[in-house]
Amino acid sequence: MSHKAPSLTLRVTILALASLVAACTVGPDFHAPHADMPTQWHDPQQAASATSTASGAAASRPTEDSDPDPRWWHTFCDPTLDALIDRAVQGNLDLQEAVLRIVEARIQVQSAASQGLPDVRATASYTREQLGVKGFLESQGVYNKVDQLSTPNSPVNQIAPGAGAALQSGANNVLNQLTAPINLWQAGFDASWELDLFGRVRRSVEATEAQTQAAIESRNDALLSLEAEVAQTYVQLRGAQAQRQIGASLVEQQHAIVTLTQSQARVGLASELDVKSAAAQLAQTQAQLPQFDQQIAQTLNALSYLLGQPPGSLAAELSAPAAVPPVPPAVPVGLPATLARRRPDIRRAEANLHAATANVGVAVAQFYPDISLTGEIGTRATNASDLSRWSHLFYSFGPSISLPVFEGGALVSNLRLSQAQQAEAALDYRKTVLMALRDVDNALAVYRTDQDRRVALDADVAAQQTAFELARDSYRKGLVTFINVLDAERQLAQAQQQDAQGTTQVSTDLVALYKSLGGGWQDTATAAVAPRAP
Repeated sequence: MSHKAPSLTLRVTILALASLVAACTVGPDFHAPHADMPTQWHDPQQAASATSTASGAAASRPTEDSDPDPRWWHTFCDPTLDALIDRAVQGNLDLQEAVLRIVEARIQVQSAASQGLPDVRATASYTREQLGVKGFLESQGVYNKVDQLSTPNSPVNQIAPGAGAALQSGANNVLNQLTAPINLWQAGFDASWELDLFGRVRRSVEATEAQTQAAIESRNDALLSLEAEVAQTYVQLRGAQAQRQIGASLVEQQHAIVTLTQSQARVGLASELDVKSAAAQLAQTQAQLPQFDQQIAQTLNALSYLLGQPPGSLAAELSAPAAVPPVPPAVPVGLPATLARRRPDIRRAEANLHAATANVGVAVAQFYPDISLTGEIGTRATNASDLSRWSHLFYSFGPSISLPVFEGGALVSNLRLSQAQQAEAALDYRKTVLMALRDVDNALAVYRTDQDRRVALDADVAAQQTAFELARDSYRKGLVTFINVLDAERQLAQAQQQDAQGTTQVSTDLVALYKSLGGGWQDTATAAVAPRAP
């Protein structure tokens, strides 16, 4: 049975359809992973009612009614803290390095995208060549045959006497020109274009864009950490200053106790042991003050470093004591379902998974043929002045195809490696989500329990203050010994210091809670610009 050959139009149509089918992007497409989040936070604080402080005011209570404020440090109502964070965003060197890593990642995207564009180059060359033709002519006996032209017995001389010598001279001139070195001048353009029919370049661009997003999220994470560290260091500074003030106040009170015992001893109502014990208690309290001075100096230097400034630059601005920033009555924490969009580390893990998925497509595309279009055009001459003549034009163009046949298992190993890295990135995403949930629940538990502890410490300070005043009045009246006064004074000092530490710790816990919730980069990321030129 005979069949008619398909028409030219049909064959062109089939080839066009085959090209369209082939022009696809191989490998798996990325789909954003689903973060398995609980419906509410595990910490029982969310269901508990607000506790009451010693003064009767409601304690700071987290609420799921709304998401946390992106500029959470404003909830402390401390203008100094607000200004320090704004200055840190502009001056911190670690944050500027993170910004530069984003710039580097974007340059890599441009480099990957350029692989899918035509490569055009201008070329020019000059060479002086000696082709070695004389050796070939000698080996073929050409020179011997030319020399025989001038002999009398040569056929040329027999036909025309004397013509052999002229013919020999002309042949030698031709041979000399053929065997002489030549100058070759060339100028033109050459171009090549790899047709990304199977999406290798597109997958590479996709991977680098995902890596750029990961770099952006690393910057956001660094920004969030910077804001939290500035806030915590500032709270610690104010806490150290508060403890320093408490210590100085205790020194004044103990000075009064020493004076009291000395006056009592002069009239015979106190012993010398009472005087020495009071002086020893005073010296012990005074010995604690340098520790607070040391902590104040260290936190000031830490803040200076976070702001990108030398040590001591903030001493004049922050040396005056101020109150520890108070916590707000309500702390919006939002629902766990919104955590994945706020936490930069989760977003970075998702971007890394995206990049790993795209790299699998790059590895798959390496199994397919590489099809390129190449071309070259220019002029070539033995004299530079002839390069402008169209008669010296040369060109070549056409497609080329490269198909891997045997790679010794390299392509298969590369694909398996990419798939393993994708699986690892997926596990890393799940682990990052679990760590984020753990951080928030731990921060909620710490915030709740430290507030309960502070409530008890406030009550303890009030009770110890009353006990000290009673002991002091009773000693003046001779109803108790001085040991009772010293014990009451020591317990009051410890209670006041612990209460100040508890207040500082609660504000620090709130900063840690805000950090675990992932806010603080949404409205301030644009302020983290590239570093200034030195």
